[in-house]
Amino acid sequence: MSDLRIETIKADITRLTTDAIVNAANSSLLGGGGVDGAIHRAAGPALLAHCRTIGGCPTGEARITPAFALPSKWIIHTVGPVWQGGNKGEADLLAGCYRSCLVLAAAHSIRTIAFPAISCGVYGYPAATACRIAVRTIKMFETNNTTLERVLLVAYDDHTASLMKQALDGAD
Repeated sequence: MSDLRIETIKADITRLTTDAIVNAANSSLLGGGGVDGAIHRAAGPALLAHCRTIGGCPTGEARITPAFALPSKWIIHTVGPVWQGGNKGEADLLAGCYRSCLVLAAAHSIRTIAFPAISCGVYGYPAATACRIAVRTIKMFETNNTTLERVLLVAYDDHTASLMKQALDGAD
């Protein structure tokens, strides 16, 4: 069993000095709005050039790149599901995002990672539900974790930060 610390913070994910930050990307990995656009702008044009060589990423999976001009070492890009009412496998796909990121983190000996609220922006996932899925998935990963020491759930606004904290406080 690990000594993994899971914390919630309100912050700009592009300014964090964790080993890795997670990008809530679109399937092209070529930038977009919200967190994705902010990460691409902060990382600089080398990120876009590198992402062009990857060939995209399916929903529920993740890809890793260097962080370029960001203070982190890595960016793990994951594509969350678009909310379609909850009966189209969205929960499994969202959990897959977190699992895929955590597996890549372990494979790259990442000790600290920061997650945004994946799919909670323009993809329309109900934030309270998404936060519970995030916490549950991270907690399940914790059982077999040997590398991660700290996971940050990062919110850009007070409302999402509150939902993340509630999900974490309500976890087993």
